[in-house]
Amino acid sequence: MAGVGEVSLRQHPVWVEADADEGAGLGVVVVPGFGGADASMGTLRRWLARRGYRPTGAGLALNLGCTTDLVGRLEKRVAEHAAATGGPVVLLGHSRGGWLSRLVAVRRPDLVRGLVMLGSPILDPLDASGFALTVCRVIVRLSTLGVRGLLTADCLGGACRDDAADGLAAPLQVPALAIYSREDGVVGWRSCQDPAAEWAEVWCSHSAMGKDPDLYTSLVPRLAGWADGHRAEQSAADQGPSASTRPEPAVS
Repeated sequence: MAGVGEVSLRQHPVWVEADADEGAGLGVVVVPGFGGADASMGTLRRWLARRGYRPTGAGLALNLGCTTDLVGRLEKRVAEHAAATGGPVVLLGHSRGGWLSRLVAVRRPDLVRGLVMLGSPILDPLDASGFALTVCRVIVRLSTLGVRGLLTADCLGGACRDDAADGLAAPLQVPALAIYSREDGVVGWRSCQDPAAEWAEVWCSHSAMGKDPDLYTSLVPRLAGWADGHRAEQSAADQGPSASTRPEPAVS
């Protein structure tokens, strides 16, 4: 059953007045936050589909694993969705999902049309509340005890952490939007202000970002602009080479 936040969203014009042609079939890979599964971002994917985008989940199971491993798997997913939708896709991630998306965008800008980070502490991935850090330490402890597929100590203080820090500080070659909230309550909002991205402020908690109408309203013009680029490329591809670029017929 939908919660109060989702009910409010579905009654808002940003949901009700969706333009089914807006997205032009542009692919979007939606990445959940720390500990989340694709199902946690289902509302956002449904909204994107209503507007004519082609969203897919990240396919990471739970977002708990080693950063290096998750980035590699996400890159593969992005490449597959780009091939399926006929061009670069949008990467849209929440919290840790946002900075995993940024790492893929830095590594493979050719696959990414745009990047959206929702409450993602790019400037300091460990800028989080005490509870969130406690959960991280428990997960690392379980990993050292032999539980596979979890965050490891190397991701918090070793080579894996250093590689991630380099990618988060690297310049972006794709347009990006960083959405933050002073009411976040989980991550420090100042750490979400990626200097390589455009900023948009909303007023909701960290966990409510996927249900906040103002956040969706902020997404509309940015996504639509990227969809226009996708639409133009698809139209050009359908028309084939222009007259000026077509080869001259052979003379017998």
